[in-house]
Amino acid sequence: MHVVTLGVPHTISEEWERGLREEGRRHAVECQVQHARGLEELPELLPRGLLVLWDAGGPVQDTLTLCQRLHARRDPVHSHLVVLTPRGPDELDTLEQAGADECLPPPGGRWGARLIALERRLRALEPSALVAHGGNRMRTEATLQALLEFTLAEPGPDFFQVMVRQLAQALGVTCALVGELDGDAVRKLACFNLGDFCELPPYVLAGTPCEITVDQAICHYPDGVAARFPEDTMLREQGLRSYLGAALRDSSGQPIGVLAILHDRPLEARQLDYALINAFAVRAGFELERRRQRDELERSRDLLQKTLDTVPEPLLVKDRGYRWIAMNSAFCRLVGRPLEELLGMTDRELMPKAEADASRWQDEQVFTTGQPHEAEDTYTDASGQARVLLSRKTLFTGGGRSLLMVLCRDVTERKRLESQLRLADRMASAGTLATGMAHEINNPLTFVSANLTFLEEQLTGMMVLPEALPEMREVLTETREGVGRIRELVQDLKSFARADDDRVGPVDVHRVVDSALRLMRSALRHRTQVVRAFGEVPLVRGNEARLGQVLVNLLVNALQALPARTADDNRIQVSTWREGPHHVVLQVEDNGQGIPLEIQRRIFEPFFTTKPVGVGTGLGLAICNSIVQGMGGRIEVRSQPGQGTAFQLKLPVDGVTPPQLRGKEAVLPL
Repeated sequence: MHVVTLGVPHTISEEWERGLREEGRRHAVECQVQHARGLEELPELLPRGLLVLWDAGGPVQDTLTLCQRLHARRDPVHSHLVVLTPRGPDELDTLEQAGADECLPPPGGRWGARLIALERRLRALEPSALVAHGGNRMRTEATLQALLEFTLAEPGPDFFQVMVRQLAQALGVTCALVGELDGDAVRKLACFNLGDFCELPPYVLAGTPCEITVDQAICHYPDGVAARFPEDTMLREQGLRSYLGAALRDSSGQPIGVLAILHDRPLEARQLDYALINAFAVRAGFELERRRQRDELERSRDLLQKTLDTVPEPLLVKDRGYRWIAMNSAFCRLVGRPLEELLGMTDRELMPKAEADASRWQDEQVFTTGQPHEAEDTYTDASGQARVLLSRKTLFTGGGRSLLMVLCRDVTERKRLESQLRLADRMASAGTLATGMAHEINNPLTFVSANLTFLEEQLTGMMVLPEALPEMREVLTETREGVGRIRELVQDLKSFARADDDRVGPVDVHRVVDSALRLMRSALRHRTQVVRAFGEVPLVRGNEARLGQVLVNLLVNALQALPARTADDNRIQVSTWREGPHHVVLQVEDNGQGIPLEIQRRIFEPFFTTKPVGVGTGLGLAICNSIVQGMGGRIEVRSQPGQGTAFQLKLPVDGVTPPQLRGKEAVLPL
């Protein structure tokens, strides 16, 4: 053993060296002692062994400086720096932080034995030659070959089994094992013992050579390991005598496992053998960390998938390349394909081109602006059936990249029911108007029939007097006008009651108002004055039949709200004006009874009505609200009890201005 002293007084060093040599002879340890008064007498790279620094108790900074310089010039793995000092606990902590491995009081009665114990600890770590049995050169070459093959091999499910088998066979040892730290225990990853793989239950780390390995990174017991660790029953039961292990560490340097070889005979080692076992440990540590990260990623993915699957509506996540990277089971059911098949796909691989292009345009708008997008879109499923999806697309950041979340709701059935309700509501309104419509049609039919009778009588004699021709022309003109009025009424009714609800395009609100007022002409004529105040407004985006249905509903409600008084005292006004660049307002206002505030809050609720049973269903205003919202607009109400009510439809501008705009306020002739 090599011992270097620095600054130890001569009177003390003689006694110290004499005691050290006697202790060495007692334990068969040859001691080579080198004394130095200053750092300049020592080589730049200090030898392995014990380094002893004397501290006389002066300024602590002087000792700290020497300690730091010694530490910088030594090999911490194969040397042990001892400071002989009388200082107190606080200063001792400072010395240890400066690089001292241990601080001891100045030599006394048992100082020689103490240093020999330190020497033994170092010797347990000192590498020699790894020789399980003869043929050391061939054994080293076999180990290098196994390491090379192992390093180049792709990791697989049998990675650790292959590693321990190659290691045990290359070194010719009884056992090779690799385990993962699990709290205070070791969980076996693979164990190759006596030429075959074996089961190894988890065992407590304390009281085993693996515990020392974890603390010291590498640990070697050439012989007597079973006696050294009596609590490790496996060593005794297997008759194992020697142990060489290395700690597995993650990328942050924390121990995560142990790699060890054990033999039933003495096992010596040298520096190259340490390097080889450590290389295996580094490779195993990398693979173990990779598996942990993979398992954690799989657990996170599983948790994410289970979380997504709890969402009852179809949900999809797209990356910036529009690829589908996550989805829930509801979405898989919607498209009729399994998750594994859908991952990585895009809209264009599953949807018709028109639908895929529309979806791509929406996605790009959200990615570019960062603003959510909500729309109703048509989706053709695997069976070729067209479905209506209400989708909301939102941008979020995940893993440092922009992702798009699409939440869908299949509203096909709801749209079908809404369509049926709208049709039923139109039919109910048409039924309400039937009596008035019959009267409106019967009037022109009466004089058309009389005129035709007159013409028939005039033509019966086959002689038409010249003076009768002007009268006959007037009769024909009246007949033509009557037929025209009938045709117009029938066309208005047909337009109102038709079921082609899906067509959307530019709508002239004034034409819709005129048609609705013609349908309501008979009902309104004897009850109220009707005033129309049309402003200069552009076309709106929507559906003409649906807008007509809304307007008829509002006119019927306004008529029913009028009290029993003369027609001159009642008033219904239909107004239009432009509000800003994006909206047109269509207002129906009456001077009727008004709506109490507590009822105003509920008038758009389905099935809410204040009318007697059999008079109203409570669906009219709810359907109106749904229609207006479907056109991208909104409906608002303003009412004062006893003074009247005004319903305002705010509709989106289509962007096309009609060629002829109609004039100002006028009283509609009825």
